[in-house]
Amino acid sequence: MVKTRIAVLVSGGGTNLQAILDAQKSGVIHSGEVVLVLSSSAKAYALERAAKAGVPAHAVSKKECGGQEAFEAELLRLLEEYRIDLIVLAGFMSILSEQFTRRFPERILNVHPSLIPSFCGKGYYGLRVHEAALAYGVKVTGATVHFVNEIPDGGKIILQKAVSVEEGDTPEILQKRVMEEAEWIILPRAVEIVSAKMMEMRGQ
Repeated sequence: MVKTRIAVLVSGGGTNLQAILDAQKSGVIHSGEVVLVLSSSAKAYALERAAKAGVPAHAVSKKECGGQEAFEAELLRLLEEYRIDLIVLAGFMSILSEQFTRRFPERILNVHPSLIPSFCGKGYYGLRVHEAALAYGVKVTGATVHFVNEIPDGGKIILQKAVSVEEGDTPEILQKRVMEEAEWIILPRAVEIVSAKMMEMRGQ
């Protein structure tokens, strides 16, 4: 049984990466295996998490590459080198071009900290999403795992999970609750769903 080969793309602390690695250990993810971690920052703590888990990790900086095209070319080189089947964006702060995403139809997953189509698209990332949800006064928010296409947060939805907004929430408190109650649960599940489907398609 050849498992789906997964690359996780990160930019920061890597809590979603950790959720995936933990789910792999516990058997929630059993059709896929994380074989590569790519970070857009050499300082990302996610690289430490990869090292602890024994997963090869590389930092690829857009600045050091000298622009989007060279940055994406280096990402592609590494993805090909490690024979990656599935790409998971887990707090990856770089927007990927249409040329890049088009190469991987329904093979790139992203987790977004709201119930798409609310508070999503260009400019909505990190704490900004939770600030917008609180400013609007919604009583329920959550997280969405979706396929990535050329439109930011525009790909087909795989899983969603709702989270209550509570009295006195700050963007930081809400962000933590959405991570714990939604992102860390549905991201590994979505990774397993897509990995299993890919194995099936390969006739495993």
